[in-house]
This record gives sequence, structure tokens and C-alpha cells, in this order.
Amino acid sequence: MTRRAIDREDPDRLYTVTGGRTSADEKTFDSVSLIVSECAPTPGMQSEHIKILRMAQRPTAVVEISAELRLPVSVVKILLRDLLDTGRITVRHPSIAAHAERPDPEILRQVLVALHNL
Repeated sequence: MTRRAIDREDPDRLYTVTGGRTSADEKTFDSVSLIVSECAPTPGMQSEHIKILRMAQRPTAVVEISAELRLPVSVVKILLRDLLDTGRITVRHPSIAAHAERPDPEILRQVLVALHNL
């Protein structure tokens, strides 16, 4: 069995990155929440915060940020909470938009039939 990158991560580094915190508010972020930068990075910011702000110039999902930074989602959520608390990011929940614009069930049925006919 090959070891994943997270298995090789130094726990001391993760502790340092999060400032010793172990959890973030799970109600604020889920894996598919979209993160959007509200400002540019400033000198003296933590390098992970800078990377997040640059990535989130366009809406970016929490899991995408986690993959790009090669950090566990739980650690990324802590970093995102820091940025949210200081007004540097906003969070969009795609589930809210999805409920507002659900496709017509008849169109979905027609697509399914067409796919079966392929």
C-alpha cells in the first residue's frame, strides 16, 4: 500500500499552520462551499492565507483549496475561518443556488432516455 501525501505530513507543521486549533465551525463551511476573495493578500500574512486569497479570486470549493494546498480539509477550514473573521473572504453555498434553479424534471427524464438510447 502506498502512503498518501497526508500520511507523510509533519503533524508539527499542521499544528503550526493552525496555531494549535483543532476544529472550525462546521456549519459555516462544507466541502463544496465556494470561497471568494474580497481583497488582495497583504505583506506579513501567513503563506497559506496568501495562497487561498489568490486561488479564490474566482469562486473555489473548499475541497479544491485543500487539494491545491495539499492540506487536510479540516486544516483548510480553520484557515478559511481566519480569513472569514477578518472579512477577507466570503462563503457561497451552492446548495442554496441549486434549490432556486432546479431543472425541469421532464427535461431530466428526456436526457436520461437519450442517454439510455446511446
